[in-house]
Parts: sequence; C-alpha cells; structure tokens
Amino acid sequence: MKQLLWLAFAALSFLSCKEKRNVELGLITKEAMVVSAREEASKIGANVLKKGGNAFDAMVATELALAVAYPYAGNISGGGFMVYRQQDGSIGAIDYREKAPLAAHKDMYLDSLGNVMPERSWYGALGVGVPGTVAGITEVHKRFGTLPFEELVQPAIDLARKGVIVTEKQEKRIKEYKDKIIEISGDSTRWTADHKAGDTIKYMNMANTLERIKEKGRDGFYKGETAETLVSFLKERGGIITLEDLEKYRAKWRDPVTFTYDNLEVISMSPPSSGGVCLAQVMKMIEPHDLHEYGHNSLQAMQVIVEAERRAYADRSFFLGDPDFVEIPRDALISKEYLDARMQDFSFEKATSSEAVSYGKIEVLESTETTHYSIVDQFGNAVSVTTTLNGAYGGKLYCDELGFFLNNEMDDFSAKPGIPNMFGLLGAEANAIAPEKRMLSSMTPTIVEKDGKLLMVVGTPGGSTIITSVLQTILNVHEFDMGMQEAVNAPRFHHQWLPDIVMLEPGAFSDQLKQQLADKGYQTTEERTPVIGKVDAILALPDGRLEGGADKRGDDTAVGF
Repeated sequence: MKQLLWLAFAALSFLSCKEKRNVELGLITKEAMVVSAREEASKIGANVLKKGGNAFDAMVATELALAVAYPYAGNISGGGFMVYRQQDGSIGAIDYREKAPLAAHKDMYLDSLGNVMPERSWYGALGVGVPGTVAGITEVHKRFGTLPFEELVQPAIDLARKGVIVTEKQEKRIKEYKDKIIEISGDSTRWTADHKAGDTIKYMNMANTLERIKEKGRDGFYKGETAETLVSFLKERGGIITLEDLEKYRAKWRDPVTFTYDNLEVISMSPPSSGGVCLAQVMKMIEPHDLHEYGHNSLQAMQVIVEAERRAYADRSFFLGDPDFVEIPRDALISKEYLDARMQDFSFEKATSSEAVSYGKIEVLESTETTHYSIVDQFGNAVSVTTTLNGAYGGKLYCDELGFFLNNEMDDFSAKPGIPNMFGLLGAEANAIAPEKRMLSSMTPTIVEKDGKLLMVVGTPGGSTIITSVLQTILNVHEFDMGMQEAVNAPRFHHQWLPDIVMLEPGAFSDQLKQQLADKGYQTTEERTPVIGKVDAILALPDGRLEGGADKRGDDTAVGF
C-alpha cells in the first residue's frame, strides 16, 4: 500500500509541474485478472482462474456469463473473435464470426427495382446470420481448456436462475429499445415488462438452453432440441437458416496480424476483421512522428492520427472481407513502403480532403453495440475477446422459448455497393453477401508485447470507433506514459474517412482546440457518437503485477487476485 501511495504522489507531483491530468489507478492484482462489461461476468471468470483454470477456461465462462448478464451485446447467438498469447509467447486467433446462411444471396435485400429494403436486414428473422459463439467457445476449450467443460458452463446457468440485477445504465438501454423489441418479437415477449434499476431479471429459459450446451457441448446448440426450436422459430418469421446451416458451422483458427511500433510488438485480429490490418496501417503511418513531444490530444498529435486514420479507413472496405472468399493483399497493405507513400501528401498546414483520398465511394462498418473482455491468468496466458450481436439486442428478435436475442449480422454485409447500411455507411463489393461467407467486422481484440514480454491486453466495442479507441489506448500508455485506468479514462476522438468529420467525445475537448482544428480545415462534431468505445484492458506492470482498465462509460468492472 505504501508503494502505491508513493507512486500516486510521485505521479501527481510530476504532473503538477507539467500539466494537470486526472490520474486514477485501476484495480491492481498480483496474479490474474478479468475485465468485462459486467461485474457478474468478471467475477465468474476470475473464480474460474482461482479454481486453477487458465485464461481459456475463463474465456468460456466469461462469454457465457455475459450472454446472461449483458443481453444488450453478450450472446450465445452471435459471434466474435479471440486473439491469444500463451505463457511461452506463442500466439494465435480464432474466428467465430457469424456466416451467411446457405440460402443467402447477393440481392436478398433488394426489391424488384434493385432498391435496398434496409429494414429486412436491420430487424427480425431475415437479418440473422448463422451463430458462431457456441462453436467458438467449445473449440477454444477443446484445444486449450483444462477444467471440465461442464464446470465452466454451470456458473452462467446458476446466474440465469438466480437472476441479474438491473443497473441504471441497463434500465436506460431497455427503455430505449423496448418498443422496437415488442414490435419485432410480439407483445407476448418477456420484455413487455418494465425493468427498473435494482430489479432482478431471471432467465429460466436461457438456463435450460445452457443446460443442453453443458451436457452436449456444441451439439447442444447446433443439433437437437435447441437447433430445431431455433430453426422453427426463425422460419415462422421469414428467416432462412436451416438445420444444415447450424450443423455445418465451424469456428476457424486464423493467424493474427502482427506488426511492430517502436519497441512494441502488436498482435491483433486478422480478416474477416478489418481491425488488425487497419490498426497496423494507422500505427505505422504515425510511427515516424514524435507524438510524445507533441503532447496528448494536442493539435499536432490529433492531426497526425486523424490523417493516418483517414487513409487507413479509405483502404479498409475496398480491400477487406472474408479471406475465404476474397484475396487480401495483407502484407502489402501494412508494408512501410506502401504506408509511407500514403502519407506523402500529409501536411500540418491543412486537413486533407477525404474526397482526395483513393477509394472515396465505399465504406462499411457494424454497430457500436458490441462487448469486449480481457483476461490474464496466473500462468501468464492472455486472451483478448470481442463478441457481438451487431445491433443493440441484435435485430430486436427475442426467442422466449430459448431465452435469447438473435443477431442481425447480415446487415454487416453490403446489401448493395454504394448504399448505406443501418449505420449510414456504405459497403463494398468485397463484402457482398454470399452463402457461408463471413461479414466484415471492425472488432479489434489486441495483445501488445514489449521486449518479448506481455505488456497489454486491450479491446472495446464501438463499431468503426473500435479501431481508433484501441489505437488511442495503446498510445496513451506507450507515448503518453499513462497507467491502464488513466489510459482508458482519457478523452477519445475518431475519424473514419467518410463522413469527413472528426468525432469528439462530448465535453472532453476545449473550445480552443476545436477552433485550432477548424482553422486547419477540420470539421468536428460532438453529437454523432456520445460514447467512443468502452475499453476493457489489462496492463502488465514492470514489477509483474497487473493493472485493470475498466471503462467507466459503462458498467465495466475488473476483478482479480
């Protein structure tokens, strides 16, 4: 404790001489930690570690606990990505992103005149992609798990039966989407009830569904009673997922994107996530600049980052999609030669116009309603996991009999090149719908090494802002000497090429800085994105302890020992 007080005093003394900074230490533990969107899920994951389980065991338990405690984005009927680093330094990734059903086709959301009918992919059964989450967790356990699978599922079952206390933030979310959920799911859905902060919601049907997964593993979801009930439910409502779709689904092991930045080695997710490639492009474009000297969120630092983001996002949709369907020039896109050329026309004198940047007619991203969790175990293993239903509560379609919301991931495909999806952004040919194809994503689960040792586990929800939030969190630690919680708390900004606007976290940037940006030709807004990311991260401290960064913008919580 004395050491912590001394560190805090030293930091504050130093800052008083240089700049006023709101320094907050996150949870510090000696051996292991889980950081997720809900305290219940973090506790369940940490308890698995206390029992002697590893980070991969905790991944299974945390994922399922989030499906119960955080139905807004946690799920067993969505999908996601995991990047991992084992104690011996070996790395890898698994892709359990949803797929298009076998009956899907390129024009399935177009009318007879070729116009997009957007609500068909936004809401209801036709927008549902083949779920990947259960396949993902069972595959992770099969390869890396040490505790019995049944032990890892049971805490989520117990949580579903005991119930989850509604938080103030959750009350607001439920209220915001209640009418649409009832419209799509029917007035007999359990979500017709008013749920207030402090209430307890029990999920008995979800518990029954989890029992089948506990007993039969992946077959408890993709075959038998759950599968038959799900397919029948979707078919009655115009969906096209079949038993064959469910039986054929497989999660896929991928090679992560790796790159260096100064003395850091960054390990991030590969396509069909755009996160790793885009993060690599931005970081390598800003690497020649001395951000530390410019200062945190200074005019010059923001200019460099915004201009790198502009160019990376311009490449993003044009080149990226499902690597099983699209040839991706991954190495070329993150090469020094290519990225140096991309920044040649950058100038501190004025903003580059997005219209002047190549590929100015296409862009795609998914929603902001995703969730992330980070885990480091007592053995030195680390996992970074981002998972989603796409929209808030997915497509607002709740299967009461099974106890969960369905995703609307089909909207992450390009319904038609050049036509906006539900988030007002455009899609490219590389991300066109095809049977069994995975839709492009922005999810960016990331692990950072320094000098060959684990430094950071980081990720966030936030749609296209995921990539820039992960970027700024890493930079806050590496370039601006912040601790983990301070790095997560710091104000964030975002640029994604189109629209040509710098999005600022509301109330976090001075009028003087906004005027300086305007004088350079940058248009800013604080209205489009009330929250830019909700980062959950873990920092390995020099003395071997861990500091958690749980984003206060949500109910996120770090738990460890």
